[in-house]
Amino acid sequence: MPPAASPAPALRVKNPPTWRRRLPWVGGLALVALIVLGLWPRAIPVEVATVSRGPLVVTVDEEGMTRLRNRYVVFAPVAGQLRRIDWKAGAVVEAGKTVLAVLETSGADFLDARSQAQAEARVRAAEAAREATLAQRARAMVAAKMYAADLDRARQLRERQVSSAQEFDVAEMRAATAAQDARAAEFALKVADFELEQARAILSRGQPTTTPLGGQAGAVEPLVITSPVSGKILRVFQESARVVPASFSLMEVGDATDLEVRIEVLSRDGVAIKPGARVMLEQWGGAEPLAARVRLVEPSAFTKISALGVEEQRVYVVADFIDPIEKRPTLGDSYRVEARIVTWENPNALRVPAGALFQRRGEWWTFVLDGGRARLRPVKVGQSNGVETEVVEGLSVGTRVVVYPGDKVMDGSRIAPLVVGLR
Repeated sequence: MPPAASPAPALRVKNPPTWRRRLPWVGGLALVALIVLGLWPRAIPVEVATVSRGPLVVTVDEEGMTRLRNRYVVFAPVAGQLRRIDWKAGAVVEAGKTVLAVLETSGADFLDARSQAQAEARVRAAEAAREATLAQRARAMVAAKMYAADLDRARQLRERQVSSAQEFDVAEMRAATAAQDARAAEFALKVADFELEQARAILSRGQPTTTPLGGQAGAVEPLVITSPVSGKILRVFQESARVVPASFSLMEVGDATDLEVRIEVLSRDGVAIKPGARVMLEQWGGAEPLAARVRLVEPSAFTKISALGVEEQRVYVVADFIDPIEKRPTLGDSYRVEARIVTWENPNALRVPAGALFQRRGEWWTFVLDGGRARLRPVKVGQSNGVETEVVEGLSVGTRVVVYPGDKVMDGSRIAPLVVGLR
């Protein structure tokens, strides 16, 4: 028998390393972690602003138009042949010296007994009006002098920190208004003098002149019309020579530097505007805004159709310039401006962006940043200008709030600030 074969040697199986055995588990855990990370809610990117203290001004913004405070329309006192007028708008005139127009009446202004009596009555009425204007000018000058002295005292008290800024502003407004009233009274006196002179001229020309022998003079001197005030010619209504009736308008003159601003506002905004309110005039053509103060809010409103076809009740607000003429040398009559009328201001208000506030159930709320999460907090607000709002309660200086939070931000949501800082 052949010898038995020796048994084959046993194969030794070598176990894989430990890290290889754990590799599937590690991969599975990583996959689970990636899934959890993908499903985990991410922080919502939001804009954040910081509550701060500073000046807050509430204004009514509307368009306005400049206009002369006083203007005078020169007219033909009697009928006659008007000579050609060579004056143009913008020409400088002097009261009582510059000849504006010449009217040839050829005796047409002779008066009968009834017209003579009427002319004499007009002269007496013009004299009485001049006396009344003199009294008004004296009263205006006394008031201007008194308010100017009050302003000097208020300035001294303000420099010593004895009086408030509001008291100084009131004194300044009264002094400026009184000065403008005195200037208007001077203008009114010049107009009264001119009207008296015209009335006397018509009366003196009312009867034909006679010769030393008792006959009537053949030639009649033309009627010369001079400027009633010093200033500039604003408009010339009639240039060519023609026959004009009595009271025919010839031109308009006035002091082009004596300007005021008439601003058209909604009646509900006019209720909040008080005389003496500060006005900032922008977009008038200059590099810097002009300062003015409200003198009058007209008591009667009017109806106006807006660009959208809506009926609106509007009222005129009249403001006086504070800045000197040197800052606005080219600003003229009927020029457009954009006015910002201050209705409320606080130099040290606790303010927050208006976009950080919203209403729920009739109350104001905001989201504050607390450790990377948004926390809903109620607040009590005061005045607002549409950009910033005064905070009365609920926030403090340095608190960061979410601006324009959107619908995704909820109480406790994780947020990621994008912009942090002061406005």
